[in-house]
Amino acid sequence: MATKTITDSSFQTDVLNSDKPVLVDFWADWCGPCKMIAPALEEISDELSDKVTIAKMDIMENPDIPGQIGVQSIPLMVLFKDGKPVAQKLGAAPKSQLKQWLESEL
Repeated sequence: MATKTITDSSFQTDVLNSDKPVLVDFWADWCGPCKMIAPALEEISDELSDKVTIAKMDIMENPDIPGQIGVQSIPLMVLFKDGKPVAQKLGAAPKSQLKQWLESEL
């Protein structure tokens, strides 16, 4: 399952009301490190599709939710469980580190 694109308007349904954990990757088109981790997140999305949904939110096209959450630097990955943020990771990292961090938080 590929990563899911979410927007300010779909955030409530896709993230807060989700019946399984959702990792939201806050990113922007101009962000080099964001582009660097995108393929790793796609692979992790496939590998852990039964445990977690991996979603991406472009902060330039969707300023409301990142503003409410307090996103100041990107890439920022926030893991939501039962509609609440439970963990976050700032910055790019190799796929193995991203997957290890995510699995430890699930």
